[in-house]
Amino acid sequence: MTRKLTPKQRKFADEYIKSGNAADAARKAGYSKRSARSVGQENLTKPDIKQYIDEQMAEIASKRIMDATEAVELLTRIARGEEKETVISSTPAGVYESRKEADLKTRISAVKEILKRYPDNNKLVEQQIRKLKADADIAEAKAKRISNADETVQIVFNDNLTPDKEDNHDNGNQS
Repeated sequence: MTRKLTPKQRKFADEYIKSGNAADAARKAGYSKRSARSVGQENLTKPDIKQYIDEQMAEIASKRIMDATEAVELLTRIARGEEKETVISSTPAGVYESRKEADLKTRISAVKEILKRYPDNNKLVEQQIRKLKADADIAEAKAKRISNADETVQIVFNDNLTPDKEDNHDNGNQS
């Protein structure tokens, strides 16, 4: 069971996340200036504080980085014309700002990007996969044929040696 952080510990952790400096974070959290360095290092070893810092850092990272679902959602909004872009126009009367949906070329590009993520819907990708599977089957068949050919050569080689040994053996008896 994890205990809650004290307000001072929470302040320390929040300041540490901002600066990455334990002593500075301890001073800003209200610890004495003399003991700030040692208290800062000690706080970083406490499981509750460490867990809180790790959770906050993970949350910050997840907000900064777009995941695959967000990317596909954005592409979908662009393809549907729901996403608007700002256009600034200059005329003799002045400068105007307007919002417009993506042009047809951009929307088509968005659709292509979406289809890349769902190869089952793309016939070209399906045919490429089919060709790769056929190439793999052909390569496997060739490997088996070469393996069988090696066995055949070995058998023929052994058969050829057998009569030679007998001839040598017979020659030895005849001498």
